[in-house]
Amino acid sequence: MTFTLHIWRQKNAIAQGYFEEFQIDVTESTSFLEMLDGLNEQLISNGHDAVAFDFDCREGICGSCSLVINGSAHGKPRSTTTCQLYMRDYKDESELWVEPWRATSFPVVKDLIVDRSAFEKIIQSGGYIATRTGSAVEANTIAIDKDTVDGAFDSATCIGCGACVAVCPNASATLYVAAKVNHLSTLPQGEIDRQRPKKMLVEMERQGFGTCSNYRECERACPKDISVVNITKMNKLLYQNK
Repeated sequence: MTFTLHIWRQKNAIAQGYFEEFQIDVTESTSFLEMLDGLNEQLISNGHDAVAFDFDCREGICGSCSLVINGSAHGKPRSTTTCQLYMRDYKDESELWVEPWRATSFPVVKDLIVDRSAFEKIIQSGGYIATRTGSAVEANTIAIDKDTVDGAFDSATCIGCGACVAVCPNASATLYVAAKVNHLSTLPQGEIDRQRPKKMLVEMERQGFGTCSNYRECERACPKDISVVNITKMNKLLYQNK
């Protein structure tokens, strides 16, 4: 399989970026990141700068493989991270445009890598409580019904990749915030801090993310199928605790 790649190159956040064209031959069983590895080997062998891209686990867990491929966050298949893509997924497309997340709050570090530390600041604003709770008790002493546990776990599957931001016309992080709020607030241990939704949404705005306009593109692009129902639940908590 032969592909023409148009890959975004950018030295840093303030430099002007551009698409650079490459040609590469791969097999159907080659993963997308393996293809980029192969491209970089060719570039280095020829004395050129490698394409900078982010990754860690390559198992669809860490969320760092944040690429927009032919206009789709994490690529064409749904419920899939970039590291889980294979070149056979693009057997009908010989030309691929590869670029980083596009959001002011995710400045480009280099080429395809963006700085997503804004997410960490949102978590820091609401991921702890100021109330003294004494010594930690054995978790199994608190009885929690299965529906509540399942709901909390569904929200907790968010890997914080930022695809929701990348596809949102407003560059909103509301789905990410809602998933984290519900993960922390659904269980009894997390109900103590009732101001968590407000604190995290205020920090989201401070970090430059937009607001939610219910486009629901975030739900479609999410590799972990986080539902916009989380946003509804978060808004309910927000207005209950004003």
